Amino acid sequence: MTIQLPDSAGELRAYEPRATPLALDAGAPLASRVVFSAAHVVADPFADTSPDGPAAVDWDATLAFRRHLWSHGLGVAEAMDTAQRGMGLDWAGAAELIKRSAAEARAVGGRIACGVGTDQLTAVPKDLAEVRSAYEEQLALVEGTGAQAILMASRALAAVARGPEDYLDVYGHLLRQAAEPVVLHWLGPMFDPALDGYWGSADLDAATETFLEVIAEHPDKVDGIKVSLLDARREVELRRRLPKGVRCYTGDDFNYPELIAGDARGFSHALLGIFDPLGPLAAHAVRVLDQGDTDGFRALLDPTVELSRHLFQAPTRFYKTGVVFLAWLAGHQDHFAMVGGLQSSRSLPHFAKAYELADGLGLFPDPGLAEARMKQLLALYGVTR
Repeated sequence: MTIQLPDSAGELRAYEPRATPLALDAGAPLASRVVFSAAHVVADPFADTSPDGPAAVDWDATLAFRRHLWSHGLGVAEAMDTAQRGMGLDWAGAAELIKRSAAEARAVGGRIACGVGTDQLTAVPKDLAEVRSAYEEQLALVEGTGAQAILMASRALAAVARGPEDYLDVYGHLLRQAAEPVVLHWLGPMFDPALDGYWGSADLDAATETFLEVIAEHPDKVDGIKVSLLDARREVELRRRLPKGVRCYTGDDFNYPELIAGDARGFSHALLGIFDPLGPLAAHAVRVLDQGDTDGFRALLDPTVELSRHLFQAPTRFYKTGVVFLAWLAGHQDHFAMVGGLQSSRSLPHFAKAYELADGLGLFPDPGLAEARMKQLLALYGVTR
């Protein structure tokens, strides 16, 4: 059996789906790397919503997906950009997501870390005090649930900061308050254009020095850093300069196999959006790495990079659409709707290529279901043969 898929030129061509998936059962806990999957949210498709209204979330399906990730030994990075934070999911929705997911994590013994930001500020703040207050509110909520805090980059701070000293002020204030060590997240402008010039400079070398100064002044309050710059060389150089005991969590969805594998001078842990669709395969690969088999690890993960680079292609911030699309094809949810209507953010050829690459990797537990759903989408776009 074949399926007709449109290519980038708009021409249809035959593709023969694979018949069997990868057989990847849950295994031993991951040992050599700390690995988080940044998880997506499942929209409520029956809610009467508008693109700029409050998010309507299907809580049962959303939490079921998190249990799926935990069952394979992955941690969940909650209420991050993969969950459409700031792109359909407002602070009220994120707060509810954090509380529900943290409670679920306690119930099943899953590892969870949650995003702390300033997105309750709907207008540009008057000063740094407003930014600090917004961060404090969210930090208190996350720590109150027992989850680890991830200090996310703030659009509000980027809008009012006058230079590096303002970042040192705000982050120093928050780290002194944090009850437990946090993860600092440096999200590049390819993921959010409003974060251009973060850490006080558009020069990444200068920004890196400010970032490292924050860590150096509070090493006991920093569990690690998440770097999402899609620049493997810069990440390696940065992780080599971290104080002892501070982890580097790669957020590089283009170069993650080599960064996690590492070299003689160190390696990166992982906090990745691509590990949402790759969850079971990623966990299996890390277990191979746990046995000291770097070549086996690379043999499993290297072939996934083409899919990841496809999903995260520019404009990168719309990668969430591909992630949710693959979750629908894989049977983790019954529909392809997203909060804020973001399902419309990629083209049919983009979806077709994502399906082909994911199917080729054996990511769909039921290839027949994935094929049937892909045909439903094709028919919606007028492809009937």
